[in-house]
Amino acid sequence: MSAPAVLSPTFVWRGEFTSTEANQLHAEAFETPVFSDQEWNWVEQVERHSMGWVTARLETGELVGFVNVIWDGFVHAWIQDVMVAVSARHQSVGVQLVYAARDHCRAAGCEWLHVDFHNELADFYITTCGFAPSAAGLMEL
Repeated sequence: MSAPAVLSPTFVWRGEFTSTEANQLHAEAFETPVFSDQEWNWVEQVERHSMGWVTARLETGELVGFVNVIWDGFVHAWIQDVMVAVSARHQSVGVQLVYAARDHCRAAGCEWLHVDFHNELADFYITTCGFAPSAAGLMEL
């Protein structure tokens, strides 16, 4: 039995993508319905509200990873929607997305990078990616 192929995606800060691609990746990553571009226009959203984003693409052009970076315009940035295709998981794609976001936030002068996550992802964010645990609050609206 042969080992699965190791993926070597290219990571691009503010890389091009379509809302259709992002909606499909989001549905796969978070097990949600696939939204239409009219329901969730990712391109418009990130252009209006984000410091940037990172795309991960295979040589075939397939989008296999994405992370959005929002910020306060000064020293705080947040990573949001870390998405990795099922076919690309457990190959450090998520880690490289986070590291690319971190590096660009640092270069922009940010002093803090925030993330919130479900408890089952603590090992990924704290142990693997290097975030420090912190107290936070969340209010469902």
